Amino acid sequence: MCTYYETGGPAQLGLYFGDLPQDENWRDHMSPLYRGVVMRPRAAGTELITGQWGMIPPRSETNIPKGKDGKRLATVNARREGMAKSWTYGGAWRKGQRCLIPAQLFVEAYWGTGKHIAWQFERPDGTPWALAGLWDVWTDPATGELWTSYTMITQNADDHPLMRLMHRPDPKRPPDKQDKRAVVPIEHGDWDAWLRGTVEEAEALIKLPPVEAFKHRAKDPEQQVVLPVTAE
Repeated sequence: MCTYYETGGPAQLGLYFGDLPQDENWRDHMSPLYRGVVMRPRAAGTELITGQWGMIPPRSETNIPKGKDGKRLATVNARREGMAKSWTYGGAWRKGQRCLIPAQLFVEAYWGTGKHIAWQFERPDGTPWALAGLWDVWTDPATGELWTSYTMITQNADDHPLMRLMHRPDPKRPPDKQDKRAVVPIEHGDWDAWLRGTVEEAEALIKLPPVEAFKHRAKDPEQQVVLPVTAE
């Protein structure tokens, strides 16, 4: 589960993703419910827009995501296995409201030493990630204000040599069924297929990159350790 990423700032966004949105009320260092920048398709090309990271369910009473029972929901990540039928994400997925989330790096938790170590992941060539997401628009029932929000799609990573090392192990699950999660990077040549393609074309792009696609290290150099990454 990814709950923190960094965009790389305005210059990086403009260079790789296009013109920045007029709304300057967005963050570079992203945590849940902050306003971030995402790319979505438009009639001619693409556009960058701002929205809340943490998708708002259709019938939520506030922009703080809540379920039908009124309890707070964690909606920054959408599990690919259930998103099509999800109360929160299903509408956006069925309508093809897919987006790309610019990220110079993203962070996951490594627990291999028995304690939390923030581990960051970048691309070896220094270019930003374009992470798969969904976006939607919610209407505030009290004010009529329109809110754009988005979520980051995740996939199972139990069999990935690197990403399976992330997240705290669940003692109730066997080692091969931990349901470790990873984000979904979309390569530049596949951007259009993700943003405009059919459901089948989009599904085919949800896959784990090889280990060589990741440059990774502890976010705090003093916590650096050697990860037990095995060959694929």
